[in-house]
Amino acid sequence: MSTRRPPFRETSRAARSRAPLVQGVRHGLARVLSKQGVCSRSEGARWILEGRVSVDGRVVRDPEFPVVAGRAVIRVDGVASAAPERCYLMLNKPRGLVTTARDEQGRDTVYRCLDGGELPWVAPVGRLDKASEGLLLFTNDPEWAARITDPSTGPDKTYHVQVDSLPDDALLRGLKAGVDVDGERLSARDARVLRCGERNAWLEIVLEEGRNRQIRRLLAAFDIGVLRLVRVAIGPLALGDLGKGAWRMLEPHERGALAATPGV
Repeated sequence: MSTRRPPFRETSRAARSRAPLVQGVRHGLARVLSKQGVCSRSEGARWILEGRVSVDGRVVRDPEFPVVAGRAVIRVDGVASAAPERCYLMLNKPRGLVTTARDEQGRDTVYRCLDGGELPWVAPVGRLDKASEGLLLFTNDPEWAARITDPSTGPDKTYHVQVDSLPDDALLRGLKAGVDVDGERLSARDARVLRCGERNAWLEIVLEEGRNRQIRRLLAAFDIGVLRLVRVAIGPLALGDLGKGAWRMLEPHERGALAATPGV
């Protein structure tokens, strides 16, 4: 049984998925497995459909089968399911890796960097696209992850972005004011110039939330191309001197500060 799987992607059930399990209340079996940190919800659903999961001694094949949290005896492959020790880590994601455990196109994934780490199942907290680099969090604590990624409670994300032109004050004002792109309002919480060369420059862009390719789409609206994009901080947690492709566990004060520091 594999120990690491990709995270469950939110659907119309997003609000319910983020809510914590309530002891003594019935919840869907796949969701219970996910909330325990045993696997992702989609992986749990596959295990259930394959007949690998039993509840109180009976094999169940319905991922939505209701179980009472904290009371039902759940087994996977005959082994009692139990929440593993919570794990929180940060990775310096290299460019060229996709943020998933399985890629249908056979591309290398971020999990390659975790090979040999003897880690429990962990899922990325948010995403960085294939061409982006930098700070990426992983955990098997779904409630902590939901708090980090929720725009209303999560910390700001800071990026250093190399662009293919020389920015002016009008561009910086435009990035902060925002623009409509494909029916979606995109903007930066803050934007400033770090340094300029003869033909390109580095910007520091701060986002309150990380939507899909948000910085690239926002800059493209101003006819600016991205040459390199590095996430350097999430709230008070900085990438620092962590080597490319390297990872480390978060200190208790670091994970506490992340969950307690909303974007302000």
